[in-house]
Amino acid sequence: MTATEVFESVSNGGVSDFSALVDVLNQHGLWCVVGGLAVNCYVEPVFTMDVDIVVASSELSAIQAELIARGFEVTEHAHSINAQMKGSNLRIQFTIDLRYQEFLADAKIKSVLGEDVPVASLENIVKGKVWAWNDPRRRLSKRKKDELDLIRIGEKYPELRELMPRVINEQLEQS
Repeated sequence: MTATEVFESVSNGGVSDFSALVDVLNQHGLWCVVGGLAVNCYVEPVFTMDVDIVVASSELSAIQAELIARGFEVTEHAHSINAQMKGSNLRIQFTIDLRYQEFLADAKIKSVLGEDVPVASLENIVKGKVWAWNDPRRRLSKRKKDELDLIRIGEKYPELRELMPRVINEQLEQS
């Protein structure tokens, strides 16, 4: 059984949902994957049920409408628009933080859940993870996951440690 097949089973259709999402996004201009799935493209992967997406902000309303038409439940939150297919465990989160718009310019094509899709550059992923890790409004467990992602990146790409907070680098130096 492939990793994609396992994920499809464990997520109750997450790979199929991701494929449908990719079909929609590819019709609406620039977009890219950020967050944990993006990190997994550059370092040893860890399991996540979230897919974090940046789209051209001018396209978000049209994407939202198309996802609803395809059966996704869409909810709006303070910092994101979330979509999820009923019964699926895959949580799709569109960031509405305008700082992420710059990530669209230099995304790289990588394989994510069996699809070749644009993924934020590693430097931009670090930038986004630092923003998320520093956000006191995020749950501690989410910030700790961001910290772990930064540590995983710092271990494999020591040249990127200069982009990371001092406390992360201190942990890396101790290991």
